[in-house]
Amino acid sequence: MSAPVCLHNGTLVTGFTVMENCSVYIQDGKIEDVFSEKRFLQKHFDPSVRIFDVEGAFIVPGLIDTHIHGFAGFGTEDNSPEAIIEMSRTLAQFGVTAFNPTLYPSEPDTMIASIKAVVDAMGKESGARIMGLHLEGPFISPDRLGVQRPETLSSVHIELMERLWTASEGHIVNMTVAPEIKGMRELALYCIKKNIVLQAGHTNATYENMVEGMQAGILHSTHIFNAMSEMHHRNPGAAGAILIHPEMTCELIADGFHVHPDLIRLLVRDKPLDKIVLVTDSLKPTEQRTGNLIANGEEVIYHDGCFHRKKDDVIAGSALTMINGVKN
Repeated sequence: MSAPVCLHNGTLVTGFTVMENCSVYIQDGKIEDVFSEKRFLQKHFDPSVRIFDVEGAFIVPGLIDTHIHGFAGFGTEDNSPEAIIEMSRTLAQFGVTAFNPTLYPSEPDTMIASIKAVVDAMGKESGARIMGLHLEGPFISPDRLGVQRPETLSSVHIELMERLWTASEGHIVNMTVAPEIKGMRELALYCIKKNIVLQAGHTNATYENMVEGMQAGILHSTHIFNAMSEMHHRNPGAAGAILIHPEMTCELIADGFHVHPDLIRLLVRDKPLDKIVLVTDSLKPTEQRTGNLIANGEEVIYHDGCFHRKKDDVIAGSALTMINGVKN
């Protein structure tokens, strides 16, 4: 058993409010109490309690990232358990306590190798805990690829899904899909039986496609406003459907570049906070200090707050950390 700890004089961020001049009392690794400055002064602590004055610094719960491809030069595309373990170690230094390593769509054998690498790393983490796998594809729209490679996409095949599931040993927990793709209802039924959360993303869905997807059980969405059909006054599209339907939850990349800050304000005004999931979608070179910057097999450069493909300057992905997303 570790000695009790009191973090004193902090700014506490709960997810719903910000409280200044607070103290947090931790015992055996669990938060036992939160109290004001007045209560702190009234307390008589046991001599074993270690008290740290954090001088107004933010105190936040451990952060959870459900959509992250890589960090600090290590990523899921390395197909290596050691790379995932290094992601775990370095993410903990940035306040992340749990994450879902996220796979790009790739050829089936490559995707299976990536899956097995993550599974092999589970239980060996030295920092952030691996909750499970997020598959971003391969059942997504060629019309909303972003920087995914078109040759890696697939029409819906339950046999392929079964191969991926078997390789994961039951550890696929969420999957990005395009609701408009033929065979999606059959896939949704399969995934619901396996307790896989389906997310609408990289989709060119009409509003009607999205409603059909919701009826099939697709009730979460991937990086809202990015790589999806835009809202139009005659066709609300995927983005509109997510805003209109209160049962839909959504990921948000809050770096100020993927989504305009004022649109984030609109989203937060429209959706309850417990329906918005802050993610980074960060690429392998995020916080990488040396060497060439490579993401999903492409050389990238960092400018204007995110990564761009070197060959054509197209936005390649996020360089966000969870703690900066919270600050934003």
